[in-house]
Amino acid sequence: MMSRKLVADEATGAADRDIPEEFRISNYGYGKDSVKVMHVVRNGLVHSIKEFEVGTKLKLASQKDYLQGDNSDIVATDSQKNTVYLLARKHGLKSPEEFGILLCNHFLTKYSHVNEVSIHIEEYPWSRMGFGKGPYQALHNHAFVFTPTATRYCDVTQKRSESTPTVISGLTDLRVLKTTQSAFVNFVNDEYRSLPDQHDRIFSTVVRSSWQYSTVANVDFDFCWNKVKHCILDTFAGETEKGVFSPSVQNTLYLAEKLVLEHIPEVSSIDMTMPNKHYFNFDFSKFPKLINGDEMKEETVFLPVDKPSGIIYAQLDRKSTIKSKL
Repeated sequence: MMSRKLVADEATGAADRDIPEEFRISNYGYGKDSVKVMHVVRNGLVHSIKEFEVGTKLKLASQKDYLQGDNSDIVATDSQKNTVYLLARKHGLKSPEEFGILLCNHFLTKYSHVNEVSIHIEEYPWSRMGFGKGPYQALHNHAFVFTPTATRYCDVTQKRSESTPTVISGLTDLRVLKTTQSAFVNFVNDEYRSLPDQHDRIFSTVVRSSWQYSTVANVDFDFCWNKVKHCILDTFAGETEKGVFSPSVQNTLYLAEKLVLEHIPEVSSIDMTMPNKHYFNFDFSKFPKLINGDEMKEETVFLPVDKPSGIIYAQLDRKSTIKSKL
């Protein structure tokens, strides 16, 4: 009897012969998107929840499903969906990264003709309800509130030829604003410029960031994700009374990335995008009669403008990082 590998190799060869020589399939795969799963742990009266949205992608050793209409190697997307629920029941949901690693290992171990697995997971931000004030606040045993300060996600990819998966974590939709301690001056002054120097402005942005781990062994992914978020917020805001000065979005972005690499040795590379969310002074000069006597009043009314907006981004690597997959 021919081995499965030999059969697969011959099938691949036959499939290749079906492609005209001027064409090739350079990338392919299939999977199941938006698989929503919630896991509840009931520890007596105290309950805990985790809710994920999972996407699975498989790349098979053969392309015969595309080229010949032969479905004999296809692990149905419905089976992939059911795998998410069965593994969640068996192992629970801890961090998105750990569940992504678990899914990669399952598909590569279960199906010898799967060459590569890619998992994308977003976590829904539930927090336990709290009542009372300050140190006397009591947390509810089984009631939760949706707190979307930022969206957490991860991408876990593993090839059969690799001994460990590639894990990239990230956050999106982290919207922040400060009303002072931000400026933008001394930029190129040519015939195209209309923006004046801004010595004191509102600084607002929506942060998107992703970072790659150099190892997945014994990593506390929950701690690392929260630490990255805190590094971004600390760099943006500074201490509570006076804050910290930002000469540009570029500088704030770099300092945040640098702080992450200094505090999390398991992170080898981080990228970040900060689009401007502008708040312009409203022009009251057209209403002199209505603002008469308010000439010396500090400006407090601004016009929010989302589009167009500047977009600032950068990636910071450790010098020991040979190749980044961000």
